[in-house]
Amino acid sequence: MPTPDLSMQSLYREHHQWLVALLRRKLGGNVDNAADLAQDTFERILRGPAPALQQIKEPRAYLTTVASRLAAQYFRRQALEQAYMEALALQPEACTPSVEEQALVLEALAQVSRVLDGLPTRTRAIFLLSQLDGWSYPQIAADMGLSINVVQKAMSQALRHCYMAVYG
Repeated sequence: MPTPDLSMQSLYREHHQWLVALLRRKLGGNVDNAADLAQDTFERILRGPAPALQQIKEPRAYLTTVASRLAAQYFRRQALEQAYMEALALQPEACTPSVEEQALVLEALAQVSRVLDGLPTRTRAIFLLSQLDGWSYPQIAADMGLSINVVQKAMSQALRHCYMAVYG
């Protein structure tokens, strides 16, 4: 049933507790992170390109979509941080960067991750195999069962996407 007089205040008041409970379940019971993500959800709605509040017919469905995307970003960032910390643990102590340097690297990795999240799954995989693993286009094509032309087009798309994210 449409909500004819939906304001941000009423959206928050009527659905905040429900959203925190939903996110708490998604986050394995972590109430603090759930509350943070719920707050981020409402902030995203306030700041982002969103439909007029009066046009939202199903507020909980809309909140679930926004919150689920933020939760996915949260989990990706956690996995990225974990992988970085594991890589650091393998380094000799003399090579370990300072806490400030670690924070800067983690933020840079998160930014790169956000840019790559905008790519289709296959294009992202091709890009990572080429740029991180150093595979040639023929190697990627053979491994993924694609033609070299498809790999070239995917790389062109990925590079254009990255260029636009940085300079566009």
